[in-house]
Amino acid sequence: MFSHIMLGVNDLERGKRFYDALLGQLGIAPGVANRNRFFYRSPTGTFAISTPINGEPASAGNGATVGFGAQSPEQIDAAHAAGLEAGGVSIEDAPGWRGEGAAAMYLAYLRDPDGNKICLAYRKPKA
Repeated sequence: MFSHIMLGVNDLERGKRFYDALLGQLGIAPGVANRNRFFYRSPTGTFAISTPINGEPASAGNGATVGFGAQSPEQIDAAHAAGLEAGGVSIEDAPGWRGEGAAAMYLAYLRDPDGNKICLAYRKPKA
């Protein structure tokens, strides 16, 4: 359904440091520069950060969340820690399991340095 997701940032290098650290823990290579943007590619999609092309300040979407899939709770913990170390802010509850039974997911939430809400998610494979 989606070809890519792009978030606006006010400081491109600061954003790259944050997403290189966070996404690197999920096995995604550092962002590749293209003008005022950095692209992160994986077999399942493309994520990008950009300074706004209209010259206005970037702002976080109210109610918007970008979710990244992880392979394990340990991978989420590592990515969450790397994101915090790179300037992110932890929000909501600490990383952990939410829900019950087959719907249970291991989740962690944080905001990037520009306030964009990020979710890291792991769901146990179906038995």
